[in-house]
Amino acid sequence: MSTPQLVVHHDKELMAQAAAARLITKIVDAQASRGSASAVLTGGRNGNGLLAALAAAPARDAVDWGRLELWWGDERYLPEGDPERNDTQAREALLDAVPLDPKRVHTMPASDGPHGDDVEAAAAAYAEELARAAAPENHGAVPTFDVLMLGVGPDTHVASLFPEHPAVRETERTVVGVHGAPKPPPTRVSLTLPAIRAAREVWLLAAGEDKAEAAAIALSGAGEIQAPAAGARGRARTLWLLDSAAASQLPRSLYPPASS
Repeated sequence: MSTPQLVVHHDKELMAQAAAARLITKIVDAQASRGSASAVLTGGRNGNGLLAALAAAPARDAVDWGRLELWWGDERYLPEGDPERNDTQAREALLDAVPLDPKRVHTMPASDGPHGDDVEAAAAAYAEELARAAAPENHGAVPTFDVLMLGVGPDTHVASLFPEHPAVRETERTVVGVHGAPKPPPTRVSLTLPAIRAAREVWLLAAGEDKAEAAAIALSGAGEIQAPAAGARGRARTLWLLDSAAASQLPRSLYPPASS
């Protein structure tokens, strides 16, 4: 796995704008080299802030939206269209404004879908969808995502992998149902660390003073069971995108900027 690199921006607005520009470049480059690109979206204020910044970016039209595969890192197991679902918020922030191919938008199952209350069946169905999309050269049960984005919670959780919870200990399955999450709603669907680590690049987003302790813990050698963000690494690159408030508790030795 790759060693984390840091980019620290002055504030959350600049962080969102710069991350959006970085994502556009990554997607365009992947499409130029392989014909299509894949990205895994994250929810929360930082993930949605990035999508909103991308929607407002003049360069967004450089992306061939019809050749972009979109996945999600986790989802709140709520009815389709619920305003708390990550995919609902992503559509409002960006997805409804760009010409995506609906067949390439892979939302996680909803609680009013065919699996009903069985979140484990919903997780298994998403794992099967990922496996069908994986090519032989991916050498695994998930595609090799070009970019996988994760918001970092104040408790160091990423996706719906919370400290000490069973989901963060999963080593074989790529998607799991999450029960008893410490933040509402308690029932969720989440990629596991093995699935996250299949990505070429993993980007961790953290802005605000409430994320400072989590960033410091995850970047200071903590174990992934106690600090799930510490275990989120990309094959080629692991990038922490922070604002100055979220970086305020990091030792200066961690500050060298990542190359663009």
